[in-house]
Amino acid sequence: MIWFAKALKYGLLILLLGIIAAVLVTGGTYLHFRSELPSTDNLREIRLQVPMRIFSADGKLIAQYGEKRRDPVSYDEIPPDMVHAFLAAEDQNFFQHYGIDPAGLARAAVTLALTGHKKQGGSTITMQVARNYYLTRKRTFTRKIREIFLALHIEQELSKEEILELYLNKIYLGHRAYGIKAAAQVYYGRDLDELTLAETAMIAGLPKAPSNYNPVTNPKRAKQRRNYVLGRMLALGYITPEQAEEARKAPVTASLHHAEVELEAPWVAEMVREKLVREFGPETYTSGLKVYTTITSKLQQAANEGLRMALEEYDRRHGWRGAEKHFDQLPDSDEALDELLSGTSPVHDLLPALVTETEEKTARLYLGKGKRITLAWKGLSWARPYEDESHRGDKPKKTADILQPGDLVRVRQRTDDKGESWWELAQVPAVAGALVSIDPMDGSLNALVGGYDYHTSKFNRAIQARRQPGSGFKPIIYSAALEAGYTAASVINDAPVIMESNGEDETWRPENYSGKFYGPTRLRWALTKSRNLVSIRLLRSMGIKHALEHARRFGFDPDQLPHALSLALGSGEVTPWQMARAYAVLANGGYLIEPYFIERIEKDGEIIYEADPVVVGCEETAEETATGDGEAGEESTPETAACRPAPRTLPEDNRYIMYSMMQDVINRGTAVRARSLGRTDLAGKTGTTNEQRDAWFTGFNQHIVTTVWTGFDDNSRLGKGEVGGRVALPAWIAFMKVALEDIPDDPPVMPPDLVTVRIDNDTGLQVSGSSRNSSFEIFRPGNEPPMAETEEEELPAEGNPDEGEQAVRPDDLF
Repeated sequence: MIWFAKALKYGLLILLLGIIAAVLVTGGTYLHFRSELPSTDNLREIRLQVPMRIFSADGKLIAQYGEKRRDPVSYDEIPPDMVHAFLAAEDQNFFQHYGIDPAGLARAAVTLALTGHKKQGGSTITMQVARNYYLTRKRTFTRKIREIFLALHIEQELSKEEILELYLNKIYLGHRAYGIKAAAQVYYGRDLDELTLAETAMIAGLPKAPSNYNPVTNPKRAKQRRNYVLGRMLALGYITPEQAEEARKAPVTASLHHAEVELEAPWVAEMVREKLVREFGPETYTSGLKVYTTITSKLQQAANEGLRMALEEYDRRHGWRGAEKHFDQLPDSDEALDELLSGTSPVHDLLPALVTETEEKTARLYLGKGKRITLAWKGLSWARPYEDESHRGDKPKKTADILQPGDLVRVRQRTDDKGESWWELAQVPAVAGALVSIDPMDGSLNALVGGYDYHTSKFNRAIQARRQPGSGFKPIIYSAALEAGYTAASVINDAPVIMESNGEDETWRPENYSGKFYGPTRLRWALTKSRNLVSIRLLRSMGIKHALEHARRFGFDPDQLPHALSLALGSGEVTPWQMARAYAVLANGGYLIEPYFIERIEKDGEIIYEADPVVVGCEETAEETATGDGEAGEESTPETAACRPAPRTLPEDNRYIMYSMMQDVINRGTAVRARSLGRTDLAGKTGTTNEQRDAWFTGFNQHIVTTVWTGFDDNSRLGKGEVGGRVALPAWIAFMKVALEDIPDDPPVMPPDLVTVRIDNDTGLQVSGSSRNSSFEIFRPGNEPPMAETEEEELPAEGNPDEGEQAVRPDDLF
């Protein structure tokens, strides 16, 4: 037995030496790699790459930007089934080990020894966290060693719940989804707590191979992997046999779900994105910014529908332009027909369709995915052929006059007041447009639409399209005239004007839209009826330089405007955004505001930016704050200042007279259709450029300013009779009908230093109260016209002997 004792002694010695050697090797290895290991001190403060989200003021999602879709959740928000599914699939001993699984590592080592290939294996969830946050995915022995040491260190620094939270928020799960909450949205369009057991197991099976086991691109293998996860959950006691069986029988229902946009405002979203990228750079897409804009869902939706309706009405007035495509031979199978339709996407509610059959006054169309419809004559009869911008062809008498089998067209479903629906032939409007609405008191954007369809054309006409405003610029000219000493009753001769152009033989012969001349005309009436020749003579009389400097008060750069008499007809180029800002001066009492569209930006639950606009009406508050509630000598600070006062650029009396003149544009002039809104506080001005290439309407009250522009991107003619009051005004009315629902009818109050007197409508001279062809006009004191000479003294109107000279209440004017 002596030999056995010696053998045991030497065996124990060798074992001890082996253990010592292993410890020394492990310690030496750790010392060797220690300097190369990254610090784990910042794991709790780690910032995951989260996309930027843009919202309306009332919290509706407008857009999401970022390559990675991620929405981090806390451990407490993760359903137990999701935790159990991942433990069953990835690391069943997670809550028992210290960061590594010796048995798993041993299996990986045996596999390497037997096959000679390095395979992924033996990695715990903690090791995956170490790899995902700190290491590359390149498979090397040194990376695995670093991974093991990092995992051990992480286990010392964080709780198991914290480690699992990091893992489930970081892991890639296919189709740009990072983390379990993003995966639930991408594959099922639901939150985590709304998933079924089968769906939960499906997501838990993805980390092993997000492409091979993807339920969208490889549903068969995904189902096998899901059922494996369910089996592991059953074996570990997380679910019952009944639950497992029910989940195994569930079909694969996953499909791709994009971020659920709740409000259509793509041009606003792009404005936000562009602005923030300039300020934050690439970090904009990954730092989880939540941007809240100033627009509201109610007004933005009204703007979308209003502009779209107006453009569609114009387009339909000008006739049917024909099919988008034509196929000489249509295939027989639905799959082949679907292939022909696949290259044409819906535009709003305008669906692509293939004409398969035509009869006398009906047509059969294929919409895709096996769906077929019948177009009755009710939905076809409107389609007179387009000839040019001012002419259409004859009314169609049969379907063959409009459609042929093989045509690719668009249709939409209509519903009448009785709930009856039918299909109608449609087309995407070729005409473009824009709508901008702002709050004149602080410049906050209410709504903005940059065209008919963003995906068809991303060009933002609201801020990028520089077009001639036409007569829409006349209020600036008339306001300048008031400052030059003219009055609303001043008379200018509406007569032909002939001028040489640039000293050459060519002459400029401007005309009124009607082609007629009306003789001596008061300024109020000239603006109401948009008389071009009066505006030109007025500008020539007061001087172009004076008018250009006055335009600066409305936010225009004089250097960007024409230094010629054509300025009176709006020949300069401006954007709808600029026009809305300019008219805000007339709406808010004479103050120049700075339009803005971002209300605040949040990051990690904290506000990192908040708008600080100039505001009308905060002068007194700012003055009070500057002295600390009346305590003399106490200075204000940025934290205590109430707001930044908007600068006054237009005298109050000038603004009031212009407001009243522009009310007449709606009450009696080129925008009488706006009277359908039933308001007394609305004012505005139409605008139409030469040859009807641009059509505008900008209207306002004291609480909202809205501009609408319509025209073709290539500056083509809109057609005969297509003026601002016909093309742009309907969109404005449709929008304002909604916008004004919560705004009281609030006409401006006449400043106390203005007076009103009765004048003769033809001469503009002051008359007594008994004159029939007369009306009240507003004047600055001392600017009243002289009394008209009469052959016989006229008596004042009965019951009011002083009416011809005495100032009257503003209510008498509006």
